[in-house]
Amino acid sequence: MAERESVVHYNTYDDDDDFGSDDADTPYDGYEQSMPENDPQIRMKRTPAKSGSLTFIVVTSIIAMSLVGLVIVRMNFRNTLYNTVAEKQEELSHCEAENVRLQSELESRASAKNVEDYAENELGMQKIDSSQIRYIKIQTDDVVNIPEQDKGILSKVEGFFDSCVEYFRG
Repeated sequence: MAERESVVHYNTYDDDDDFGSDDADTPYDGYEQSMPENDPQIRMKRTPAKSGSLTFIVVTSIIAMSLVGLVIVRMNFRNTLYNTVAEKQEELSHCEAENVRLQSELESRASAKNVEDYAENELGMQKIDSSQIRYIKIQTDDVVNIPEQDKGILSKVEGFFDSCVEYFRG
C-alpha cells in the first residue's frame, strides 16, 4: 500500500476514458511507461493518435498547397498581363513616332513650293500674267428699299398695346 501512495500519475484523460483507470493494479497495455526503480516513479501515459488527426493534417496540407498554387498561378497571370501591356505600350510609341514622321512628310509635300512645282511640271500649268487678269467694277451704291406695307387693323391694335406696355415699363 505504501507503494501506491508514492506513485505519481500524469494522466491527460478523464476518468471515464477507455484506456484504463487510475488503479495501480490495472495495466495500461503499453500506454504507460515506468521510470527506473531508483528514480521517483513517474508514469507517463502514451497518448494514441486520434483517428481524425491524420485526415485533418492531410486535408489541411492539400488546402494549403492548393492556395499556394493558386497564388503562383495568379502571379503568373498578372505577369503575363504586365508583359502584354508593356509590349502594347512599346508598339503604341512606335506608331506615334511613325505618325509624327508621316505628318511631317505630309506637311512638306503640301507646301506651296511643292504644289507649284507639281502644277507646272506634272499638270502643265503656267503662272498667270497681268494680261490674263480682268477686273470687274461693281457699283456699291445700289440699295434696294422695300416700302413698308400697310398694316391691318389687328396689327395696328397690337402695335398700340405693345407701345403702351413699353411706355409703362419704362
